[in-house]
This record gives sequence, structure tokens and C-alpha cells, in this order.
Amino acid sequence: VQLQASGGGLVQTGGSLRLSCAASTRTFGSFDMGWFRQAPGKEREFVAVISRSGGSTRYSDSVKGRFTISRDNAKNTMYLQMNSLKPEDTAVYYCAANGRGPFLTAVVGIYNYWGQGTLVTVSS
Repeated sequence: VQLQASGGGLVQTGGSLRLSCAASTRTFGSFDMGWFRQAPGKEREFVAVISRSGGSTRYSDSVKGRFTISRDNAKNTMYLQMNSLKPEDTAVYYCAANGRGPFLTAVVGIYNYWGQGTLVTVSS
């Protein structure tokens, strides 16, 4: 499975961005899909996850209410709508796929496929 993240860029505080993650697999619907981020000098951290069907989601407390994860299984694509962005959201954002469980997990090591990352910079 290959994952391609896109949509990052430079935005001012309070602005919005939408990230996309395109997957090269015919079994996209069999994977939980997650977003993680890594700021300079920090460990990679969980942002959000969406279940295989798209019916369940989970968010980190730091983005809850501001970010929305979604997926389109017909297009093999996942999205992250980011609103009310803050400087502390600045990071490289990675998409990841988990096909083996446990599901709806925030644990980095459970995800077995990763995209290359897209940089989001929020200026103050």
C-alpha cells in the first residue's frame, strides 16, 4: 500500500487547510486510516483516526472541535479538514493505514503503512 499526502502549506493563525491522503490499493476500505503529525524536535503524535467504513472517528484533545477527518472509499482517499489553525499545529502531517488492528487506535506502532508527510506551517 502506498500513501500520498498532500495539501499542506503556509496559513495564518485562524485559517484553514484541507489535507488529502490518496491510497494506491483496491482494499482501501479494509484499513483504518489515521493522521499523525511531528513538529521539529518532538515525537510523532496522533491527530485523528477514522474507521474502515467511516462511521467512527477519534481525535486527540488538542484538535477536537477544530479538525474533521473523513474518507471516500470510492476514491481511495482520506481527508483532514483543519480549521481555526494555531501556531502549535505547525508540523509535518503524515497519513497512515492500519489493516491489522486493534482499530481506532492512537498508537503509532500499530499502523503498518505511512505516507511521506506534508508540511503545515501556521504563522502567528
